[in-house]
Amino acid sequence: MSHLLKDLYSPAFYDKLTTALVATLPGFDRPKFLKEIFNDDFSSKELKERMKHTSNVLHGFLPAKYPETIQIIKNTIEVLRKKGIGEDGLAYMFLPDYLEIYGINYFEESVKALEFVTQFVSCEFAVRPFIIKYGEQMITQMQQWSLHESHKVRRLASEGSRPRLPWAMGIPFLKKDPASILPILENLKQDSSEYVRRSVANSLNDIAKDHPQIVLHIAKRWSGLSAETDAIIKHGCRTLLKQGHAEILKHYGLSDEGILLKNFLILTPEVRIGESLAFSFSIKNENSTAQKIRLEYAIYYKKKSGQNTKKVFKISERIYQAGDEVSIVRKQKFVLITTRKFHLGDHQIALIINGAEKEISNFDLLD
Repeated sequence: MSHLLKDLYSPAFYDKLTTALVATLPGFDRPKFLKEIFNDDFSSKELKERMKHTSNVLHGFLPAKYPETIQIIKNTIEVLRKKGIGEDGLAYMFLPDYLEIYGINYFEESVKALEFVTQFVSCEFAVRPFIIKYGEQMITQMQQWSLHESHKVRRLASEGSRPRLPWAMGIPFLKKDPASILPILENLKQDSSEYVRRSVANSLNDIAKDHPQIVLHIAKRWSGLSAETDAIIKHGCRTLLKQGHAEILKHYGLSDEGILLKNFLILTPEVRIGESLAFSFSIKNENSTAQKIRLEYAIYYKKKSGQNTKKVFKISERIYQAGDEVSIVRKQKFVLITTRKFHLGDHQIALIINGAEKEISNFDLLD
């Protein structure tokens, strides 16, 4: 059985979709639709290509007038819901794509459609072209969404407006100045949904990459409001913590003074792709009082150019009592993934204590 993501767009999926369309689209020609979907190129299309192909084919069967199209999409979603089909299903991301492509020039109609559709399948990617085209008008709408009764619409307000949403188009004016989305985050900082609060944290982390002082100011203002808000701040400051930013380390009481690193050893000085780098060390709190200790390690991956690029991984963060000493063993896998290409040769690993990089050692990555 195939486990490829693109195979979400399967004959079984299109059977369910077309069954719903028969009920909502007068005169819908089901055989013709399926013939156009399963054209000569379909098998070679990847996930995103199949998504766009589906929205393009559907467009040819819907009314020319966009408001009529939106009503049919809403009716189709209702039919699918009644059958218990598709809620938050990744394959239905072709619906937000349809709004993005064919609704971009219809602000009022598309705003209502995005609000409805995102409660069935997230519109976080589809909303971004509207932000770019309509600017503050769209941001104002998203501020209103941040007060919506549906947690999915509230999350669209925060997630869709992230300056650096992964896998999505960037929003240059929000990278330059995120001030207009701060009211959205303020509205959601104590949201009842963890799904929403995590999105707020991710937006803060995006902002911190370009404007650390803004996030540091927010961290100070929100600190202590609630356990949930404290968690948002901590997650939203994760990049600053990995960077060892002095102010955020001070905010969390993280100092490397009196923390002793001992016996740092590379247990596998030669690592083959598919295997793991193993290393060990000991840590001791030599202070006379308890100390919070955040332990991390950095891998300096070799780039194609021969230079190294640094990626930080967290080990732990906890309170060490005075005199506590702990031995730690960790492994780092070198398994091939689509988002990282390994280059053979000399690599480095460094240990980080409360944001301060300590010892660094070398190891070789082999084929």
